[in-house]
Amino acid sequence: MPLQLLPSLLLYILVVGYTPGPANLYALSCSLKYGKKTALRMWYGELCGFLIAVTLVSIATHFIGAVMGDYVEWLKYIGAAYIMWLAYNIYRSKGLAENEAKTCSFASGMFVQLTNAKMLLFDITIFSMFVLPYSNNLTDLLIVGYILTLAGPTANLVWLLAGVWLRQWFVNYKKQIDIIMATLLALCAIAIIV
Repeated sequence: MPLQLLPSLLLYILVVGYTPGPANLYALSCSLKYGKKTALRMWYGELCGFLIAVTLVSIATHFIGAVMGDYVEWLKYIGAAYIMWLAYNIYRSKGLAENEAKTCSFASGMFVQLTNAKMLLFDITIFSMFVLPYSNNLTDLLIVGYILTLAGPTANLVWLLAGVWLRQWFVNYKKQIDIIMATLLALCAIAIIV
């Protein structure tokens, strides 16, 4: 990738990575409900899930390139189903008790990222636009893939910290915020399918 494309790549990362999406909304929801410590444990799962996913997408792109795009289509249904399940659980949650934090775990964070169709399609789009026209070298794909942590886990962390900052407000308006978060996640699931 020519260096003159780096500003375009960073702008694309900013626009796509920091807008609402399943992993960002999940990070916000966990931090609002359970606080920073529990939400960070989930975020480490999102980070690991992202790194695993971007590595696998980089390797797959290296070996099969653009043909891979046809099969990624099916991942959106798995991701949408999981996001709907998260929306349902957020909607039906009863309170801020720590024992409910099992839904905000390392494993759930990792699964959110591994099934995050927005992130997987974003990775493939980035590789198609910014890497494959210039190189199919696995090292180049991996370097750009790891730069994408600015869009994935870093954006998730920003949303998580926003939730920590807004947590007291959440305590006062919990049910209304649960309804809003569940609705937004459901809309993300619908948008993934459509």
